[in-house]
Amino acid sequence: MGARKRDACARPAAGNPMTPLIKILSTDFDGTLHSEHEDPPVPVHLQKLIARLQARGVKWVINTGRDLSALMEGIARAELSILPDYVVVVEREIYRHHESRFIADEDWNGRCTKEHATLFASIRADLPGLIDWVEKRFIATVYSDPYSPFCLIAGHNHDADAILAHLETYSQGVPNLTVVRNDVYARFSHRAYNKGTALAEISRQLDVGPEHILAAGDHFNDLPMLSREHAHRLVAPANAVPAVKEVVRKLGGFVSDLPWGHGVARGLESLLAGESD
Repeated sequence: MGARKRDACARPAAGNPMTPLIKILSTDFDGTLHSEHEDPPVPVHLQKLIARLQARGVKWVINTGRDLSALMEGIARAELSILPDYVVVVEREIYRHHESRFIADEDWNGRCTKEHATLFASIRADLPGLIDWVEKRFIATVYSDPYSPFCLIAGHNHDADAILAHLETYSQGVPNLTVVRNDVYARFSHRAYNKGTALAEISRQLDVGPEHILAAGDHFNDLPMLSREHAHRLVAPANAVPAVKEVVRKLGGFVSDLPWGHGVARGLESLLAGESD
């Protein structure tokens, strides 16, 4: 792919001196930064670009639906030459990189865990009926895990659409309940905790406004951070689902004609090109 041969300098060209520099870069992992179909899974060119941004003081956040152990495995298998400054895992928990470890944000994660437990306790009696509704109509896997009492793997996207419509209707009657979806996967979650609000908490701690934040994502669960409330610069790779591309275009972001990390690199270069150092 042609993007692999490009290694343009990440240092932005001089432009409008009033244009703010990027101070936080928030990227989804699977399908945005990383692709199992590529070798290496994260393009070397993108790794170099992010490394140069980090050298300028930019804080890099990997914002993912994976849990921490799965993300660490993915990073190790990809043999990344760089590490994020922060990670957001299961679309809500925050960890900060310090020396050789990722340290939990105890205040945020503690509130997150407590509020999810309270919410999920309120719907416990409804779960058998919801599971029964799904299993009678679709070939799908419904299960619980440490992060949600209702997790779903649909047989294909058409079924996922129908199931999600039903779950969203149910959720409208439960304060703070929402459904988080990525492809054929979905789970119940607390509306106040998502990729967008976790990014906002990191930016609050770093005292960085959304005008200094760039976010990149490819799927439904990235939509909460692909918002001008949380980031004024947005990127979607070519493989992003249509709903993500539509939002990014509508908000004046960059939709690449290249997939995965190649598209993110192209978007970073395009959006940074007019900024002063």
